[in-house]
Amino acid sequence: MSVAIIGAGIGGLSLGLCLHKLNIPFQIYEAVNEIKPLGVGINIQPHAVRELYALGLKSELDNIGLRSKEVAYFSEQGSLIWSEPRGTYAGYNWPQYSINRGDLQMLLYNELTKRAGSKVIKTNATLKNWKNKTTGVEMIMVDRKSGVVLFNHKASVMVGCDGINSTVRMKLYPFEGVANWSGIMMWRGTTKGSKFLSGKSMVMLGQRNQKFVAYPIHEFADGEVLINWICDLKFPVDYHWAKQDWNLKGELQDLWPSFKDWTFHWLDVASIIKNTSNIYKYPMVDRNPLNRWTFECVTLLGDAAHAMYPIGSNGASQAILDSVHLARAFEIYGLSLSALNSYEGQRREKVNTLINANRGDGPDKILDIVADRAPDGFKEITDVVKLEELRSIALKYKSTAGFDIDRLNESSAIMDN
Repeated sequence: MSVAIIGAGIGGLSLGLCLHKLNIPFQIYEAVNEIKPLGVGINIQPHAVRELYALGLKSELDNIGLRSKEVAYFSEQGSLIWSEPRGTYAGYNWPQYSINRGDLQMLLYNELTKRAGSKVIKTNATLKNWKNKTTGVEMIMVDRKSGVVLFNHKASVMVGCDGINSTVRMKLYPFEGVANWSGIMMWRGTTKGSKFLSGKSMVMLGQRNQKFVAYPIHEFADGEVLINWICDLKFPVDYHWAKQDWNLKGELQDLWPSFKDWTFHWLDVASIIKNTSNIYKYPMVDRNPLNRWTFECVTLLGDAAHAMYPIGSNGASQAILDSVHLARAFEIYGLSLSALNSYEGQRREKVNTLINANRGDGPDKILDIVADRAPDGFKEITDVVKLEELRSIALKYKSTAGFDIDRLNESSAIMDN
């Protein structure tokens, strides 16, 4: 018997790599016919990078991502509020990467199929339902478009890694309904342009209801970079936000009036937005924290378990951490309920706390504090807020998210031999 993994996103593929390293049999089922790179920029934090390095992916990550140097927060007037180094520049033993989500997914996919063979991933296989058996679980797999039953498959355990709209979660919690909308719509894109600040900086401008985020995810031979950007805007509660679809086209006219005057000597926000070929929009949504992930031989992982607002650059990192903890639990306890309970015990409360922290704007509350106290700007940031208060917010979030520098540097990777 083996582990059945539902979904070939970052969480499912990471779990596959971990299980392969530990010689634990598994099979991944993906609903789409062909796995293609989706999404734009994300960040991978040092605690997750540590695990990917332990899986032998250091050079591959350097090939597709940039090592972040700093994060910097600015008021909507363009004045610096707070900045701090990131990754190895901050003293971590591992870097933080700014990277294209699709490139990371394809890296994991290519590495997994190279190491374990292409047969470990079955595409065009959608989970319809399952039955719990005394020896595990029996799944019914169908064609996504036609609904025709393709085959049944038996496994010792099943792991739902199928994202924020998880079929597995829906079956376990049939009355949960749609995701929770924050009232914020996000527009995202990438633009080739000049380096700014350190050349590998992540910048946050504005405040919760009107925010611009940008960071480079690729450096070209001519010295320019591919800038990943996000615009957040608050909308009325009755706004029809459609569905969560990373490929939903956005229109420049929807956000241009709010950002057209955001031009600073160190960054021309308006030009970055205007010179983007493809703009996508997406509602900022999450799922409520669950008090249980595991039901008999079935559990949840990644966004299926704990979809959170994209604040603090943590979603993909937490899915990777889920994967390594679950794989090690299988190694210790076998493919059993004890393993699933051990994994959930290590992870659920931590990520539930993080969901709630992100609802409070996470580390970005630095922007909100300054906007509330100095809506018209400031000359000296220390006239508005003490640096110790800003530092405390940043440190608290790192601890909540699991990448407190001292604790992390003193420990080894979970996937180290």
